[in-house]
Formats: sequence, structure tokens, C-alpha cells
Amino acid sequence: MSEVKISAESRTEFGKGAARRIRRDDKVPGVLYGHGSDPLHLTLPGHELLMALRTPNVLIALNVDGKTNELAIPKSVTRDPIKGFLEHVDLLLVKRGEKVQVEVPVHTEGDLAPGGFLLEHVLAALPVEAEATHIPESVTVSVEGLEAGASILAKDIELPKGVTLTVEDDTTVIQIVTAQVEEEPAEEEAEGTEAAAEGDEAAAEA
Repeated sequence: MSEVKISAESRTEFGKGAARRIRRDDKVPGVLYGHGSDPLHLTLPGHELLMALRTPNVLIALNVDGKTNELAIPKSVTRDPIKGFLEHVDLLLVKRGEKVQVEVPVHTEGDLAPGGFLLEHVLAALPVEAEATHIPESVTVSVEGLEAGASILAKDIELPKGVTLTVEDDTTVIQIVTAQVEEEPAEEEAEGTEAAAEGDEAAAEA
């Protein structure tokens, strides 16, 4: 996977007031941690970070204060629940050749068998271990022709070389279910029809 270069600044101001000031400048407060080092509090460019985070588990080459170069992956991202802008990001320090545990989005391809079946993601992302600079953006599995009752287990998903599961092989990732069809209230409709007929008869007699 390619690296995204981002320049960041170390910060010494903390708290909600400081965070609001940072966000008003279209920047995002963040923390870089890992490898037993003290957490490094950062200010990151908002637009560049937002674009980078469009790639799951993106590898970020950080230039801190113009003198420190570090590799990191996003570990936790906090967004405003209403407007969706970035509020805070936690970055995990990684090294080339190091194995890291991440969750990789699961994509599907193909069409289910005819008959009104539904695809249910039991796991939207697959927990795996991969080399820090070779984390797959996603994994893809075929659901072509599957019917209700079928399921795809973790072991059924083909992983890139060097990537291994960190969940049990028989963990269900996707299952196919029958679409629920609402039954028409036949009895209520019948009762309504009878009541309407009786009303018409009473009106005619009057």
C-alpha cells in the first residue's frame, strides 16, 4: 500500500477550548503513540487528513515539526455525530516489517440466487494481522448464487500473502437470510368489508 505524507505540528495546549481553536483553523487534534514511547500530541491538517482517511488503515508518513519522520496508521477516529467533521484522531506508531492487528473491510461481489434473499454482514470488517506497510485496503468474497441458510466463514475468505486471521476460522462473516414479508391483515380487511356492507344496508333501509 502507498504512503500518504502529512506534515504535523506538536502541540502543548489541551482541553476542549484548545481543541475548538484547532478545529476552527481547519485542523484536527491528534495523538501519536506506540512502542512504549510517551504519547505525542499533534495538530494535523484537516483536509489532508480527511482525504487520507478515505483509505481504510492508511499508512501515514508523518513529518512532525519539519524534523521527525514517523510511520503511523489510524487507530481511532472521532467525528462530529451530526456534521461529520473530524474531531480527533489517534495514530499508532509502526515500523517497517512490524506485524500489526487491524480490521479490514469486507466487500462482496456477485448476485444472490433468485427468491428474495438478503445478505447480512455479521462482520463488516475482518480482524487480521499484516505487515504494517502491506495492509490490504479490503478483502472481497463472492456471494454468487447463494441462498438462505448459506454462510461465509472467516476461513472461506482468500487473504493476500502475509496476511493472517486473528479470529477463529469458523467465525461467521456473512450469512444469507430470507426476506421477511409482512402478512396482509386479511381478517381485518374482511371485517371492515362486512361493516361497510352493513352500513350500506342500514342507510338503504332509512
